[in-house]
Amino acid sequence: MSTLAVPASALRGRVTQLRVVHSEWTKLRSVRSTRWSLLVATVLTIGFPILASTVISSHWGSRSPHERATFNGLDPALIGSQIAQLAIGILGVLVITAEYSTGMIRATFTAVPKRLPVLWAKASVFAVVTFALMLPSVLVAFFASQSILSRHHANIAWSHPGVARAVIGAALYLTVIAVMTLGIGTIVRNTAGGIATFAAIFFVLPPLMDVLPASWNNAISPYLPGNAGRAILSITHDANSLSPWAGLALFCGYALAALGVAAVLLVRRDT
Repeated sequence: MSTLAVPASALRGRVTQLRVVHSEWTKLRSVRSTRWSLLVATVLTIGFPILASTVISSHWGSRSPHERATFNGLDPALIGSQIAQLAIGILGVLVITAEYSTGMIRATFTAVPKRLPVLWAKASVFAVVTFALMLPSVLVAFFASQSILSRHHANIAWSHPGVARAVIGAALYLTVIAVMTLGIGTIVRNTAGGIATFAAIFFVLPPLMDVLPASWNNAISPYLPGNAGRAILSITHDANSLSPWAGLALFCGYALAALGVAAVLLVRRDT
């Protein structure tokens, strides 16, 4: 009795972008570090605004009239997202470097030889997951913190000009960080190196600008990635800061540039 030989490619099926996306979603949600990192980011985004608002409310009576008059109720609502960026950034690096460290990246590129669909899938899946979790988190943080501050009429209304944009912008800011750090991790291909690069760009470089002459600092600082992205979080701006949407656009440009360099290197380098 004869047997019919079937090509392996026919059994395997055709590689499509949708299938690669599904594969990356399966990998992302099945890794324990992903769940913990996203949980930490969510807790920080919600918890710190509640804690900060509670402390401010309990000490409101000791504030001077000037401090009360200049207090911005939006600041404590968004403080959590500023801290959560650390968890999101580290996870963005790990999404790709963890596969390099375990050697799993070879199996991934064997299944998807063109490689770039893997990068697009990782970026899109991680961006969607980040935004889907951070948007409700920042909304909960805002309304919870304003409820606490309303006891002293120190809250700020959702309808106040720029507030809705800033709150939703916090989720967008964290989403762009997710994409940018994924690009950095792909470029560096090393967890420690990727996290160090992320920390240098967002936490080390901005303070170093203070050693420059004031005119240089004012001219350069607004265009740094972190400062440009955070422009979307503010409802007041001065001559030395970018407008909200211009800052976010520049920040997205940095993220796309990192992803573009990562794509070129991913194709040209050996695994």
